[in-house]
Amino acid sequence: MQRSDETSRRPEFRARYFVESSESIQKTAEVIAGEQSSGTFLDVPGETDELKQRARARVTRLQTLPPAMEPSLRSACVERRGHRGPYHRGEVEIAFPVDNVGANLPALLATVAGNLFELGDVTGLRLLDLDLPADYAARFAGSQFGVQGTRDKAGVHGRPLIGTIVKPSVGLTAAQTAALVDSLCAAGIDFIKDDELLVDPAYAPFEARLAAVMPVLHRHADRLGRMPMYAFNLSGSIDEMLRRHDQVHAAGGTCVMVSLNWAGFSGVEHLRRHSALPIHGHRNGWGALTRHPQLGFEFAAYQKLWRLAGVDQLHVGGLRSKFCESDDTVVQAARDCLAPFAGLPPVMPVFSSGQWAGHAPETFARVASTDLMHLAGGGIVSHPDGVAAGVASMREGWEAACAGVPLDDYAQERPALRAALRRFGSLA
Repeated sequence: MQRSDETSRRPEFRARYFVESSESIQKTAEVIAGEQSSGTFLDVPGETDELKQRARARVTRLQTLPPAMEPSLRSACVERRGHRGPYHRGEVEIAFPVDNVGANLPALLATVAGNLFELGDVTGLRLLDLDLPADYAARFAGSQFGVQGTRDKAGVHGRPLIGTIVKPSVGLTAAQTAALVDSLCAAGIDFIKDDELLVDPAYAPFEARLAAVMPVLHRHADRLGRMPMYAFNLSGSIDEMLRRHDQVHAAGGTCVMVSLNWAGFSGVEHLRRHSALPIHGHRNGWGALTRHPQLGFEFAAYQKLWRLAGVDQLHVGGLRSKFCESDDTVVQAARDCLAPFAGLPPVMPVFSSGQWAGHAPETFARVASTDLMHLAGGGIVSHPDGVAAGVASMREGWEAACAGVPLDDYAQERPALRAALRRFGSLA
């Protein structure tokens, strides 16, 4: 497909999709390109050739895939037409003019993930990836701290950040939360986060929890020579998030957390432009966007959008976790977070969900990096010898992984790791 001189000069960004349709992939791709830029399903007054040349998206690549005889998703439009198959499948890349969108995340999302999901002929569609020119990506808020800034704030270098989640998820008073934090910090924990369900409950209001926890963190910071990083869950309205951020910052905190999918891109980006602290991005609700293989988002695209919004740390799941994603998907998500993207810094992948020391060797072998957080709830708090042994076992698991020593061998002289293997795994 040849581009005119005018088209070749205009800045563009690209989106790649999986598409399933009752129509040919070529036709469907052109419909998507038109629908998401200058066109509609009918010719309209004012849509001149000059306007199309300037504003219309272009199909830049097509790859056909074997068709399906049954639709992945129902479509009343297809059913009205009596279509009985086949349903054509392919991967499609579309280039959109930057000038159509500007540095506007809602407009970017409306362009790459808007009404195209609702198109009647489409019976499956998934946003696979995005590519932006570096000068365009630089116009967004972007990650402020990323991996290196997170390490600097936490005072942890050369190894993963070992962390946990406040458990029970809900129900602890502010004083009980502070007591748990005290025991974790005494054990040398690097990172603690509020559960995504814990924001501002009546029995432990945000301000009371902050007031109870921060003196504990400061006391241990004086002892450790580094401030244990605590991600306070700010999630709420934009005004609430900004106010809570300022309270954490004024109290000497070093991290804040947001439930990304519910605070929204504009909310998170607004927080990022205001923030003086790393933003811990929790992706709860992610399954609704990704669980059907022919609908929604691949993580490769999802994490890029949140990097544009400005998160510094992003959940990726965990190996052999309680959730639906395969280990391969989890590993690729972590690699995506650490991969170059349009000149933006990498964000720190956060492994969690059913994790314990025994996951360290495979996680290290497959991700090939220690630039990550490894969070264990029960794997630390439910260690048979207590919280301190739980933290020690996690650190020892990673020491063994990085040294290439089998866990069973490394555990022989390390009681905390040995007890973890007996409680959560097995000794050879």
